[in-house]
Amino acid sequence: MHPKIILIHPPVSKPSEPPASIAKLAGCLQANGIDHEIIDANLEGILYLLSNFDLGSTGSDRWTARAGKHREKNLSALRDVEIYQNKSRYQRAVADINRLVSQAGKASGIDLSLADYRDPQLTPVKSGDLLAAAAQPQLNPFYPYFSARLGDALQEEPEFIGFSLNYLSQALCTFAMIGFIKKKNRLQKIILGGSLATSWVKIAGNNNIFRGLVDEMVAGAGERKLLELLGCQGGTIDTTPGYRDFLVPDYLAPTPILPYSTAQGCYWHQCSFCPEKAEDNPYLPQSPDKVLAQLKGLCGEMHPVLIHLVDNALSPALLNALAQSDLGVSWYGFTRITHHLTDDDFCRSLRRSGCTMLKLGIESGDQEVLDSLHKGIDLTTVSRVLKAIHGAGIATYVYLLFGTPPENEESAKKTLRFTVDHHDCIDFLNLAIFNLPALSPEAQSLATANFYEGDLSLYKDFVHPLGWQRSAVRKFLEKTFKKHPAINEIILRTPDYFTSNHAPFFRYK
Repeated sequence: MHPKIILIHPPVSKPSEPPASIAKLAGCLQANGIDHEIIDANLEGILYLLSNFDLGSTGSDRWTARAGKHREKNLSALRDVEIYQNKSRYQRAVADINRLVSQAGKASGIDLSLADYRDPQLTPVKSGDLLAAAAQPQLNPFYPYFSARLGDALQEEPEFIGFSLNYLSQALCTFAMIGFIKKKNRLQKIILGGSLATSWVKIAGNNNIFRGLVDEMVAGAGERKLLELLGCQGGTIDTTPGYRDFLVPDYLAPTPILPYSTAQGCYWHQCSFCPEKAEDNPYLPQSPDKVLAQLKGLCGEMHPVLIHLVDNALSPALLNALAQSDLGVSWYGFTRITHHLTDDDFCRSLRRSGCTMLKLGIESGDQEVLDSLHKGIDLTTVSRVLKAIHGAGIATYVYLLFGTPPENEESAKKTLRFTVDHHDCIDFLNLAIFNLPALSPEAQSLATANFYEGDLSLYKDFVHPLGWQRSAVRKFLEKTFKKHPAINEIILRTPDYFTSNHAPFFRYK
């Protein structure tokens, strides 16, 4: 008989859908008959804070009192698609819920939101600070929740407890929870995996930098390693994700949402400064036929209202297969700008298949910048793609990146003009300032410094070769780019905190 394992998704990330990474592991464990438990501590922890918030703990201002009075009403509203037809009601509900979460964090000295966790005393990119969080778990605002929840879980005597650590916003809570577990049972075996843990392993040269606290650090896909640790060598890893152990109706969205990964890595793998490329992560896709078969099976089990394809970029082969399919469920995902998306008929086929939104990494409106970044796209094609997708009735969520090494202020102004010229084809915008991946080969040709003071930082600060420093980039975005009326109108449409996770519901049909 195989030993038991508990898999945990720690706070804080957007509590709108189950975590796809743990669902893949759960499916593998189910298929191999391994006893396991799933704890979405992010969802449970946030709901705990909301349910147990003391209105007198941080003073009684009118906003907090109103938010407390209407919390159950607001939670119910976010689980009903009707509120997404009224943006002002939606914004008020999200703001009120976030207000309670924020105030609960403030009581512990933490800057907390529905999408982020910041400790003014500890940083998640310092191993010493992570160990400090583990040493004093009682200081974490989620401690009342996880001390009880994990205390009960430990009574079941699991052989392993695994944490899926994907975002910096989860790191300090992850280590606080690990610290609590080790205080309760110092011999409890801890596994740490996920995309952030993978990056740390690459930085540390495959060394376990938390030895003594973490027993196994897993880089990349965790299915095979888990089976090995659980004495199931040779077990099947080619399995359908499992969602039966998640509290699907409790997520803050018109549930259920089905997140699904069709591949590991990125099929393009050529962009300059790409973390996937810098970390040498391979591209491992599933066949389109298998993807469609699994999605149909999962839809039959879960009856989702929306499928979220969580890949870095949906491959052209998969898009072709989706265009010819009929899942009977709306779906969205991230795709590269490709020539076949200029075809009006093809885009209409995607819409008929259920595509409600596509996320597009355009990055820049300057062709020279795109060429320097090896994006493999040209602006004429970008323009045609935006118009074809919009004409088919599919929403566009456009990603722009400012402050890259080949960009200067004039380049940024070209991006401004391109965005304004296509504002009627852009439904939502994500504006980001470039971070230099510490492991990228291109970083060797730049004058760099530590971006954060920390041994686990994934990024480096750098002297911009064209003098377009971060402060100037930030000023341009705030004072010029966002102030343009056509762009400001798009920005105001973007859902607060939940961003692209909720955006499809504003086009829900």
